Amino acid sequence: MDPISATVLVALATGVGGEAGRQAWLGLGRLVGRRRGEPDPSAAPAGEEGTDRADGTGAPVEDGSELPGRGELVALTEAPDDERRAVDLADALTARAEHDAEFRDLLAQWWDEAREAAGDGGPVHNSVSGGTQHGPVVQGRDFSAITFNL
Repeated sequence: MDPISATVLVALATGVGGEAGRQAWLGLGRLVGRRRGEPDPSAAPAGEEGTDRADGTGAPVEDGSELPGRGELVALTEAPDDERRAVDLADALTARAEHDAEFRDLLAQWWDEAREAAGDGGPVHNSVSGGTQHGPVVQGRDFSAITFNL
């Protein structure tokens, strides 16, 4: 499974991707709120009884016991621009996936769909070949707020 990107989590939490992004965010809430052995949460229609929460996570109402990643998801929902909270959520999802193969498989499926909804095209492969480059060569994707003083 590809690593969970905090940048994509922030994008989804802040509403990037329109309806597809909103559905991806709610899907993550259902996934995080799912207990081992429960049916696949992506099969449940949005707004199904017990899955549409006022906190915006979409996670089912729980019996009070904490599920790994739940607190981090709620924290990012409360402060969607907070990169640190997104990193914490990504770490919690990864840790839970390491101990729960069923969750890992569902998370990988969710992640593939969520990246697309958030506009993340996946890994970047850059190369420079032939000749001599005079001046800076910048490789990557999604640059913002950078300045070149040449």
